[in-house]
Amino acid sequence: MTSPDSLKAQRETQHWMERAVIGLNLCPFAKAVHVKGLVHFAVSPATQASELLADLRAELDALVACEPDQRETTLLIAPHCLHDFLDFNDFLDSAERMIRKRQLEGVIQLASFHPHYQFADTEADDITNFTNRSPYPTLHLLRESSIDKAVEAFPQADAIFEANMKTMRDLGPDGWRALGIKAAT
Repeated sequence: MTSPDSLKAQRETQHWMERAVIGLNLCPFAKAVHVKGLVHFAVSPATQASELLADLRAELDALVACEPDQRETTLLIAPHCLHDFLDFNDFLDSAERMIRKRQLEGVIQLASFHPHYQFADTEADDITNFTNRSPYPTLHLLRESSIDKAVEAFPQADAIFEANMKTMRDLGPDGWRALGIKAAT
């Protein structure tokens, strides 16, 4: 049974994906998989990093076990732990280590999003940080084969980062607030 908290976290994360990631075209590849229903939203009940790591293991196994036409990608949402961005950032080392230990390097790639995401050499309130700000700490598990196909279809993939920075600067803080995305606490 899914708890009301889990449903809320999933709903708010999906809203963020639809309004920011897809709506602002921060990821030109996200719309197609979302429209086809190939994005799996998993909400972890973890309150500790070690519990989230166990949930990550389970979601990695589940993604690999599914055919891409059934599940292309997974968003593992952690509403109850790693609220501090630096702790989350440290956790990513363990998550990457798990991918290597499970021999999934080259198979699954990990992307990360956090309510307090901050690029190196930026101020906390720099609007460009919002390209990676989500309502909750979130691990995005992507199939490498899907990334390869997307890059084939969109050869200017390396330009996405700069385009996203410009989008956020043009949008500004007021424009971000107007999207109605849950604010980080």
